[in-house]
Formats: sequence, structure tokens, C-alpha cells
Amino acid sequence: MTPQVTGSSFTELTPTVAKSSGCGCDSNSSATVERDEKLQERIAKHPCYSEEAHHHYARMHVAVAPACNIQCNYCNRKYDCANESRPGVVSELLTPEEAAHKVLVIAGKIPQMTVLGIAGPGDPLANPEKTFRTFELIADKAPDIKLCLSTNGLMLTEYVDRIKQLNIDHVTITLNTIDPEIGAQIYSWVHYKRRRYRGVEGAKILLEKQMEGLQALKEADILCKVNSVMIPGINDQHLVEVNKMIRENGAFLHNIMPLISAPEHGTHFGLTGQRGPSQKELKGVQDQCSGNMKMMRHCRQCRADAVGLLGEDRSQEFTKDKFLDMASEYDYDKRQEVHEGIEKFREELKVAKEKAVEKVQVASVKDNPKILVAIATKGGGLVNQHFGHAKEFQVYEVDGREVRFVSHRKVDHYCQGGYGEAATFDNIVKTIADCQAVLVSKIGDSPKDKLLQAGIQTVEAYDVIEKVALEFYEQWIKE
Repeated sequence: MTPQVTGSSFTELTPTVAKSSGCGCDSNSSATVERDEKLQERIAKHPCYSEEAHHHYARMHVAVAPACNIQCNYCNRKYDCANESRPGVVSELLTPEEAAHKVLVIAGKIPQMTVLGIAGPGDPLANPEKTFRTFELIADKAPDIKLCLSTNGLMLTEYVDRIKQLNIDHVTITLNTIDPEIGAQIYSWVHYKRRRYRGVEGAKILLEKQMEGLQALKEADILCKVNSVMIPGINDQHLVEVNKMIRENGAFLHNIMPLISAPEHGTHFGLTGQRGPSQKELKGVQDQCSGNMKMMRHCRQCRADAVGLLGEDRSQEFTKDKFLDMASEYDYDKRQEVHEGIEKFREELKVAKEKAVEKVQVASVKDNPKILVAIATKGGGLVNQHFGHAKEFQVYEVDGREVRFVSHRKVDHYCQGGYGEAATFDNIVKTIADCQAVLVSKIGDSPKDKLLQAGIQTVEAYDVIEKVALEFYEQWIKE
């Protein structure tokens, strides 16, 4: 169902349309304004590069690149893992032709899908023929879909010209350190020019190629996002230095994401007991870096075959045995019509947010504390999901004037027909324990009472996230 906006009130009507960021420059010159507007156009429909866009537009990855030229201690490329959601995991590999057909099928069935990425399960540039053949097929048949790739950067300088030629406008480099000594603790080996290098030697080669690649992307005017995996005790304190360096070398966006580490994943870190960061630790490092450059806080650390909005995964609807029998429904004009509807909705939502902020602002903002609130949302920038149906909560920081997205936190469904709900509820409380309230469209009396006992208030509403959060804050500060 599509949220429809009239002023600042919202209702769900018939499904007609499938359901802000800037560069951070303060110059008022006309040239700068024009440059910023062009940059905004490049990211406006990209759910990874624009936090606001991720509420409305979907992405998909195709798994055509199995080989990798480095071995990270946090990675284990696994197959047939339909229930795992983390990078490097896929259910099945595709040929470029199969991948292109899948993209055209999904572009018809999910018209708000605007981005096609190749992110593995290995490294796209360690599989250049398969990667670029896939992009060629899609660029020819679906010109409105943005093309992206994610790479460790080892071979990036070798292929920047090809990337530019294919109009791949967004490239992500996973860069975890600028210190080879630290790199030796993160990478088991690096395979470069038919030789395998280990320890500091391998990490030094990788870092040199990553820095050359970052500079090459800047010169080619290709937007670069840098992913950094935060590993407590290894690179956590070092990531501020990484952030400063990538900003000085032209990166557009920095995504500091938590190490995913569990023994069952079979990674070196998982098997040796290396822990991931807590939510507080992750936010602390992100906050330290946020003054330097634009931070990505809405990453979901997607599978290499993810499909749908960030925060949802519809990949199992489009497995090979299903999509190969589906006819391509790609229709450029129909997709543009849907996108026009989304943009109209976004503009109305923007007006509603501005009215909410004007109407609900708490006096003496300077002295007011910041609090966290958890939001149950199906997207669209609205509080619009039942507490029991939430698979994740989006967490916002509120200070009486601003409502700022800071993280997402995955949970299991609370409503499970009476089975395992007690354990699930305990996990939900633990996940959002630092939040003052949870904002939902509906919640039952029993979980509402239990949350209150745990010190978490509940607010039932169906409206713009900013409006509901500010109204709660106004009441909270009075109390």
C-alpha cells in the first residue's frame, strides 16, 4: 500500500504508486550551487548514497563474481544460505545473461528499484569479464537503472576507464585501515600479479592500490563510498584517521559498519572469538567522524544477492528456478511514471516535515538533552508499522529541534502465534534498551505494559517520523 500525503495527514489508499542530502559545501556562489544541484541529482534515487532516498527506492545485487583476490579475516563466501543476511553470502551464482534477465524481471515487478550493484560474493574486479558483461547487458536494455560496484580496490586502477565508459557512477571501496601493521591483522593474504603476499607486505600492497584507486575515481568524477569494518581492539580507534584521509582524497561518503562475527559463520574472526562493536561503540566512532564528512548510518550490510528496499530482502522471491520462467516486464515509461509519483510524495513529505519542525520546537534547545527513539516503519519516512510486525527498528536521535537518523537495529517478529514470544520480547527490549520510547502504528496492551515496565514508553501514531518524534520529545521534556 502507498502512503498518500495531504498537508501533514496520512492515510493508506489503493496501491497506485510503489512506495537529503548534499555535499556539505557552504559556498553561496552560483557555480557551487549548480555543482551541488548536479550532485544531488546523482544521488537522489540511490538508497545507499542518500539516507532520505532509502525510505523510497530499492536496490538489487546480482551474484556474478565468485572469485576474490584477498582473504579478509571477517569474510567467508558461502552459498545456499537463504537465512543469512551479511556480505559475501548468496544462495546461487548467476551467469551475466541470467543476471541481466533477473534485473529486467525485477525492474518490472519492483519499479522503485533504481540501482543495480555487483558486490560479490567475491570481488567484481577479480571477475572482470563476468562483471562488465553483466553491466553491458543491463546498460543496453535498462538505461534508467544506476550501475554500482563494490570492490576491495586492489585492481581498481586497472579498470577505472572501463568503469567510466560504462557510466558506472558509484563505486564502493572497502578500506579498513591506512596502516599496514593493522592491515596485517585484518587480511590473511593478498593475491596480486600471480603472487600471494601475507602479513604487512600484503597489506601494504593493498593499501597502495586502494589509495591509487581512490584518486583515480576522483579524477574520473565517479562518486566513491568507502566502507570500513569496525573491529574492536584492532582498528576501532584508528578509523578517525581513515576518515580524515579518505575525505582529503575525494571520498563522498563513509560507511563505518560493525564487524559481524559468530563462530557459525566460519570466519577467522568468528572462530577466534573476535567480538563486534556494541551499538554505543559504533555510534561513538561514527559521531567522531561525522564532523569531517558525510556518514552513512543506514547501511544494512546486504547479501550479495539482496533485492528490495534497504531493511527488507526479497531475494527468495526471485531465485533462479523462479525468475528464469518469468517474462521480462521492464517498461521504461511505466517506471518513470512510478518515479514521478514517488518524487511527488517525497516533496509533500518534505513540506510536512518542515511544518512539523516549525510547530513542535522545544524552548531552550541548547540545554535540552538528546534522547533516542525507536521507530517501527515500513518505509516512506513514516511511523506506519505494527510493533509485532517489525523486523527492525530505525533509531533516531531527538533534541527538541532536530530528529536525526542514527542507526537501525534488527529484531525478530514479536507476533509468532504464541510461540517463543517471551524470548523474542526480551531480545527486543535488550535491542532498544537505550531508547526512551518506541513509535509504532499499533501495539497490543501486553507488550505495551511490558515495555513500560522496562522503562520504554510507547507512542501509537501514523504520521511523519519527525512530527511524531518531536511531539513525544515535547511531552517527555515536560515530564
